[in-house]
Amino acid sequence: MLGAPFVAGFGWGRRGGEGLPDDPRQWLADQLAAPDGARFPGLGDSADGLIALRTQRMEKMQGDPLVKPVFQAEVASQLGNILTTDQPFRDRLCWFWMNHFTVSVRQGGTRAVIGAYMREAIRPHVTGRFADMLCAVMRHPAMLMYLDNTGSIGPDSRAGLRQRKGLNENLARECLELHTVSPAAGYSQADVTRFAAILTGWGVDMKAARPGFLFRANAHEPGEKTLMGRSFPEGEEGGLMALEFLGTHPATYRHIALKLVTHFIADEPAPSDVTRITAVLHETGGDLKAASLALGDLPAARRPGRKFRSPMEYGAAALRALDLGFGPIAPENGHAPPKLFANVLSSLGQPLWTAPLPNGWSDKAADWSAPADMIARVDWAYRLAAIAPEVDPPELARDVLGPALRRPTLEAIRHAGSRREALTLLFTSPEFQRR
Repeated sequence: MLGAPFVAGFGWGRRGGEGLPDDPRQWLADQLAAPDGARFPGLGDSADGLIALRTQRMEKMQGDPLVKPVFQAEVASQLGNILTTDQPFRDRLCWFWMNHFTVSVRQGGTRAVIGAYMREAIRPHVTGRFADMLCAVMRHPAMLMYLDNTGSIGPDSRAGLRQRKGLNENLARECLELHTVSPAAGYSQADVTRFAAILTGWGVDMKAARPGFLFRANAHEPGEKTLMGRSFPEGEEGGLMALEFLGTHPATYRHIALKLVTHFIADEPAPSDVTRITAVLHETGGDLKAASLALGDLPAARRPGRKFRSPMEYGAAALRALDLGFGPIAPENGHAPPKLFANVLSSLGQPLWTAPLPNGWSDKAADWSAPADMIARVDWAYRLAAIAPEVDPPELARDVLGPALRRPTLEAIRHAGSRREALTLLFTSPEFQRR
């Protein structure tokens, strides 16, 4: 049963009675060696979303009539993929990086493009170089809109002198603080301002036939600029060079190593574990596949129940345990698995793509395990158990929890007054809250 901690800790939870991997390390490696198996039929790209947004604005439509269906289709398709994927580790990595490079629908008109952002800027790069993912993220309309870089104008640029407008530092600040080197690198406020100047002109062309990224030379701050002691030329090329510099910086490698180990291994990771993943990133030039696989080699990776499940991880594990998510999805069906999944995220305080701040959702137990949070899980588990398919609760408990299943929990499930109560006990057990 050595594979059970890997399926729970590195995936979305065991799906029904699916078999456990004989070689857990190879199970991880095979998922990252194969192409991304996720398919999202019928979904458009970011340009399609921007056209819908543009049309709404031009025609002054109320109620998001064009963007709302785009967003709802993304939610159903992407949450549905979590429930059915045969590459749960690869998929977990996609959502980890989506949270690292948070974009939220709370601001910036991002509902139209946030799903495409996941598919275009995150998913293609989870096994590539970190610097390449960083570049894709920073040039994507979703990020540029979310952190207001579309309105950032160099004060001495032609547009700045004409319009008397200036820098917006949001994107530069969050890129340094959250996405790359972190404050541990010792950069200054002057570095933030100079990086913002480097990124001036990076925006979104909403007038194009196919809207998307556009570098506006007339809004770019002219002249050479210095960031953290390194000089960069003016123009779009200077921005690309700056991102390569930040994306391969030693402080960035340590920062993302800490986040990876915190997410997958422990709330308070051992310094030696962080050092090991940092070293892999250094040795490989920021190869995310190598760093991700190295997580499975850490001694703590074999320990079951090492992390408390976030609402997304908890909902995914419960729905996958019941083998929900297959078959056609009727939009009007309130019991469709993606709809159930979206509802549990909202009920438990982690509504999809709605992080309150650019630092995303917490990875730590203390932020998800307050008494009110646990009561909410009990309420949802009881509602889910009422519509669950015909399963044998004790057998299901053994299948999905493996060696983590405690005898008192199994006995409580066996002696429950009804199948609904037994399933509720399973999904609210201490073992099921952890991965």
